[in-house]
This record gives sequence, structure tokens and C-alpha cells, in this order.
Amino acid sequence: MKINSHIMSEKLKVLLFIAPLLIPLLAFWIVPFGWSIYISFTDWDYISPEYSYVGFENYQYMIEDSYFTEALYNTFVFSLGVVIPTVMLGLGFALLLHKNFRGSQLYRAVIFSPWITPTVAVSIVWSWVFETKSGLVNLLLAKVGIAPIAWLESGDTAMTVVIVVTVWQAVGWTMLFFISALNKIPTSLYEASLIDGCSPLTRFIKITLPLISPTTFFLIIVNMINSVQAFDQFQILTQGGPSGSTRTLLYLFYQQAFEQYDMGPAAATSLIILAITGVLTLINTEMGKRWIYY
Repeated sequence: MKINSHIMSEKLKVLLFIAPLLIPLLAFWIVPFGWSIYISFTDWDYISPEYSYVGFENYQYMIEDSYFTEALYNTFVFSLGVVIPTVMLGLGFALLLHKNFRGSQLYRAVIFSPWITPTVAVSIVWSWVFETKSGLVNLLLAKVGIAPIAWLESGDTAMTVVIVVTVWQAVGWTMLFFISALNKIPTSLYEASLIDGCSPLTRFIKITLPLISPTTFFLIIVNMINSVQAFDQFQILTQGGPSGSTRTLLYLFYQQAFEQYDMGPAAATSLIILAITGVLTLINTEMGKRWIYY
């Protein structure tokens, strides 16, 4: 009995010390999350104190709604268009700048600076760059005899613009992680490969890529999650248009919740976003068990 009471006493002490951290977690994450699940089964309009329980009606409506399927497709296109170039360009810049030479720190700072700039400010500047009548891009195109392009007003180019802006902002952050990973690779491995007569391409494929695979895996997951949760650039640049061509799941959630005041479908959409993020992370984790070297 004394042993059990001592164990309980120790557990209570631990609980006492972590309580200040658990209370905000409970108040600002667990309770709102549980409330969101409940709201997703109701028809609450965000204003009225009265609402009805509708069961899975909101989820059924989403599956049948063309706006939802279009937003799901746009989210997939945007995530794929952001993650692959971001990781590849980040690795390319890291390979160029991971060794210290004159000016290397300046180049790193310049490439990294968009990441610490607020996304809203970045998006406003890029909206001027891609402005149809007097934007920098169209002015440069006019110099070579190409007619102005309605970058943000056309469904064929609007998503491309948002992808370019997002990649431009995220490359520097990705580059720094790759630089850290590259600097941790033992130089003795490269020296041994030189003695064996390996070409630079062989060293990159056989040594560099396997040894930075944990960092690559981490960056793919984080950039993927950031892409699924992207909102600011869509709000500033396109507002989900034109004609819904850049409406992602998160922007659909915003429109349902704060423009249409349909909190039930909005909560259901948010849970779908969470489920998609979790599933993609699990898939990447399973793939990582086969392709990552720790």
C-alpha cells in the first residue's frame, strides 16, 4: 500500500507541474475541437441561438456538392504544385550555398527573407506585379511584343500565380533546413568516394540524397500541411476566383463559415481538411519507412 500511495503521490506531483500547460491545451484546442465535431452534425447558422441536429446530412451534402469536389481538386493541384518545386529549389539553393564563401551569408539572407515577411504583405506586392494593365510582368512581356495577360482574372493562370508566390516565399525556409542537413554529412564519405573514382552525380545519388532523406521527408510533410492550410495568399490575390478556379478547401471553409454563415457544413469541411492532412501524413510516414535512412 505504501508503494502504491507513493506512486500516486508522484503522479499527482507530475500532474500539478504540467497543469499550467494542460489548461490552455484543454481550453483552446481540445474543447473547441470537440465542439467543432458537434457543430458539424447541426444546422447552426452562427447567429441564431437555436439549431437542429441533422446527423450526417452536412457530410452527405459535401460529397454531392460540386463546389466541394472542385475545392478538393484545387487543393490537390495547389499542394502538388507547391511541394515539389519548393523542395527541389530549396535543395538546389542549399547545394550552391551550404559551403561558406564570400557573400554566401548574404545570399542566404536574401533568399530566406520572403519567409519572415508576412504573407499578406507578400501577396499585396505580387498582386501589383501581376496586375493586368500596369503590372511589372506584363510590362516586361510588352517589351518583347507579347500581349498583356490577365494573370489573376483568368482561370487558366490564377492558380499558377498563387503557386509561384507560395513557392517564392517558402524556398528560403526549405533551403536552410537542407543546408543544415548537408553540413552534417561527414566529409570522409566524400573523400572515400573520390578515391573510388565516383562522379559528382554518383556521389549525389548514393551519398547526399540518402543522408539528407530524413530532412527531405520532414520538409515534404511540413510543406504539404502548409499548402493544405494556405489561406492568406488566396484571400489577397484571387478571393477563390475567378469562377472558383482557386477555391481550396480552406477557402471554401471560410466562405461557408463567414460569408454564408453555414457553420454546420463549415465545421464538416474543417474536419475533412484535418482528415486529409492526417491521411497524407500517414501515407508519407509509411513511404518514409522504405525510403528514409536514419
